[in-house]
Amino acid sequence: MMGDEAAAARTGPQNRELYALLNLSPEASDEEIRRAYRQWAQVYHPDKSPSPLMKEVAEENFKRICEAYEILSDETKRLIYDLYGMEGLASGLELGPRLSKAEEIKEELQRIKRREEEAKKMAHFMPTGSIVFNLSMPSFLEGDGIMRGMVMASQVQSQLSKDDAVAIAGNLAANQRSGGGIGTVILRRQLSPVSSIEFVASTGLQSLIGMQTTRQLSIHSTATINISKSFSDGSINLTNTWTRQLSETSSGNIELALGMRSGITVGWKKRDENVSAGGDLKIETGGLGASARYTRKLSSKSHGRIAARIGSNALEIEVGGGRKISEFSTVRMMYTIGLKGVFWKLELHRGGQKLIVPVLLSAYISPVFATGAFIVPTSLYFLLKKFVVKPYMQKREKRKALENTEKTYGKVREARASAEKAQQLLQNVATRKKNRQAETGGLIVTKALYGDAKAIEKRHEHMEEEVDSGVIDVTVPMNFLVSDSGELKLHEGVKKSGIMGFCDPCPDQPKQLYVAYTYNSRTFEAIVGDFEELVIPQAGQ
Repeated sequence: MMGDEAAAARTGPQNRELYALLNLSPEASDEEIRRAYRQWAQVYHPDKSPSPLMKEVAEENFKRICEAYEILSDETKRLIYDLYGMEGLASGLELGPRLSKAEEIKEELQRIKRREEEAKKMAHFMPTGSIVFNLSMPSFLEGDGIMRGMVMASQVQSQLSKDDAVAIAGNLAANQRSGGGIGTVILRRQLSPVSSIEFVASTGLQSLIGMQTTRQLSIHSTATINISKSFSDGSINLTNTWTRQLSETSSGNIELALGMRSGITVGWKKRDENVSAGGDLKIETGGLGASARYTRKLSSKSHGRIAARIGSNALEIEVGGGRKISEFSTVRMMYTIGLKGVFWKLELHRGGQKLIVPVLLSAYISPVFATGAFIVPTSLYFLLKKFVVKPYMQKREKRKALENTEKTYGKVREARASAEKAQQLLQNVATRKKNRQAETGGLIVTKALYGDAKAIEKRHEHMEEEVDSGVIDVTVPMNFLVSDSGELKLHEGVKKSGIMGFCDPCPDQPKQLYVAYTYNSRTFEAIVGDFEELVIPQAGQ
């Protein structure tokens, strides 16, 4: 039972905070919403609070009540809120008459969310780039130097306006004998919510001009057409790409290329929280190739990866893994064996920047050497992880946990203070209701505690409601919620910490509500979980 409560605390129903605020069921009718609004508004209207200090508290809570009523009383806003919460309402969605069904609104919001994510990536100046250092141990041992070559690529993108962006990119490559570079300018314009166009111009080793247009054909399909002319050889190249969303986590694409290297490519990729996979098959002039890759999350900060490439002039397999060392940085080490030899490859990814260092160990494939080149660094990695990295990370996590505990403690104190002030405004009405119920032998809540499930179970041993106890006294709001007919109901699927006068006294912990009450001069008790329904008095009492 406790395990179920813990799971509910983490994965309970979403987008129910406004229902909790007005103590409504998610299926509440328009009349029930209006009635609940009037009940709360009468208590928290600023004009009802003569005290300047309490008037400020009333204004804050009255604003919350009005916002909840405005959303839940509007059919379209309520539907968006139920699907996507406040984030959906803040997305700027403008609904037309065609968007009247839940599924249509859901699809439209998904599209807008994708556009917003793309806009964030494109906003202002966003530099991306990579540096590749090609090293060779055989060349170094022969006295020719360890550096075989270097490749640098960089791009800076700026959002000129809501619909216009410009990107400037540069590529520089050098080896022991020669070098060169390419400069590129890209102008992008968003023509409509579903289509865009780009103009490209490059100069240097490969001078060309081109144009690309992209259109979203449906909620699941996108088409891209690219045409370019090369000034180096005078060729004209045309590329058509169709992308289709196959499921929530996977997509497929077909690319048709006409020009100097005509061909067709069929690809597939999948990405979810734990797995990233993909592959493609390419048939082009003068060759055939295929590749596949698979990355799996091994823990919250590490992953394993395997990739393979095969074709007319390629045959290799790559295995390795990486670890996240900070919020924006990841390191990865790969081992590659193929026709080009045996490699180690070190990678550092930070934001949009990459540093890649392939190290050629041997141009010839020796079974003994290839095996040793894999086993030795792997063994060193696990030894370092166990005796150096893991102790350091544990110490770091312990320090972070302590900092988070202090922050949580501060937030709980603030939330408890706000709840207590909200209860003060409820006190007079709750007392009047309690007195009326006492005259008729009706329902009176004598004690109500909300919070940590374990503390609730030990309530008779420890009844203090301090900040660190994980429990808050909610007797006042519970008496306020008693109806004139002598009934109190809290709705299923609505987290109780959102009710006015309540707060979450123990974040990330399973919670319960304990209620002691009298009815018809008899005493009763009830305990319910955070998302469970409470109806008192119960039938037969």
